[in-house]
Formats: sequence, C-alpha cells, structure tokens
Amino acid sequence: MARKLLVVGAHSADFVWRAAGTIAVTTANGGDALVVALSYGERGESGELWKQEGQTVENVKRIRHEQAEQAAAAVGARFVCLDLGDYPLEVDAAAMERLVRLFRDEAPDVVLTHTAVDPFNPDHPVAHDVVMRARLLSSGAGVASAFERIDPPAVYLFEPHQPELCGFQPNTFVDITPVFERKVAAMAAMGAQSYLKEYYTELAGRRGNHARRISGKQHVRQAEAHQRVLPLVVESL
Repeated sequence: MARKLLVVGAHSADFVWRAAGTIAVTTANGGDALVVALSYGERGESGELWKQEGQTVENVKRIRHEQAEQAAAAVGARFVCLDLGDYPLEVDAAAMERLVRLFRDEAPDVVLTHTAVDPFNPDHPVAHDVVMRARLLSSGAGVASAFERIDPPAVYLFEPHQPELCGFQPNTFVDITPVFERKVAAMAAMGAQSYLKEYYTELAGRRGNHARRISGKQHVRQAEAHQRVLPLVVESL
C-alpha cells in the first residue's frame, strides 16, 4: 500500500477517469495523494464549456480548476495545476524545475502518469516524458551529502483511452470496489467532460471482471488497470 502517491496528468481531469479509484484506495487506507495537472486542458479538453456564449480562456480555466479541486476532494487528494497550456503542452526549463521541486517536496512512494505513446493526444506523451525526467532529476543527484535527493519512487502508467493503440500492457489491477462511489463522485464533478462518465464506469466493471479472472477474488466488482514500468525489488517470491 503506497503511503504517498503522486499523480501527474497533462490536463486537469486526466486523473479522474484513469486513477480516481486508485487515489481513493490510497487515501482511504491512510495514505496521502497529490494530483498535479500540467495544464487545465482549456483548449483541447473543454469543448462543453466553449459552447457557452461569450466564453473566455480565463473563465474556462477557473471552472476547470474548481471542478478538479472538487473531484480531488471526493477522493481525498490535494490538487495543483502548473497552468502550462495545452494543445500543445510545452514544458520549459522553469516548469521542469517546478515539477522536480514537487517531487522532492512530496517524496512519493509511487508516481502515476500517462503512457509514452498516444496517437490521439499530443500532450499525453509530453507529460510522460517530463515525469520520467523529473523522477530521475529528483532522485539521481548523485552525491546525497551535497545535493537534495529522494528515494526513487515506483512508476505506474494509468490506462489510456485506447490502450491497444498506446502500447499499454496492464500488469497491475487495483481493486476499487470499496471506494467506487468516490470515483463516481469525482467523475460527476467534471462537468466539462461529463460524456466520459459512462465510458469509465463501464471500463471499471470490465477491469473488475479481468481482475476476478486473474486472481480468483470474487468480491472484486470494479478495478483500475495500470502498467508498472520498473521491476519490483522483493525479499522473496
């Protein structure tokens, strides 16, 4: 069970669909979770909001922030947005430094982020790359006595919208059955993308079915799938 979880998404709602249940499991068991959005998704993820007459970028960002904070609260997490802009998401040296500082301040046990490939979204692979780089920079200073560093956290990739086209290989399933209503509440908070709620509700059920078949644990009804990137280090099998 992760004591400290850091979830980094390209856009402010990414964590809701892909990892809200995992976050809720962590916090329900006494852990701590921080959600970092690199952008609000104001250009590429907010189509419903732009249907409103007289809409502005500033107002879309405000609404997206409020919705993300409400969703994060539903699963017991904190929310921070770096507001770097989207479509395209561009991370300069100053933004990378901010992300590395978050890694060092949080010292997470586990980091969750996007896959390295997504042919349908230009921002998700960017987020993956900067998260992996920030992990290395925060944990690999080299001389612990001279430079601030953290223990390297485990890295998991959460499930993309079309996994078969993103090279996603699920090898870890989190049972979110006990906290599923909290994920439902988080999804309900994201009014700017309410059309995704039904899809990810159904996906949780399908992944629950897979988890039951893999484990034999018949109590699992809903699950989230992730891909662990680095090997486990264990005392025994």
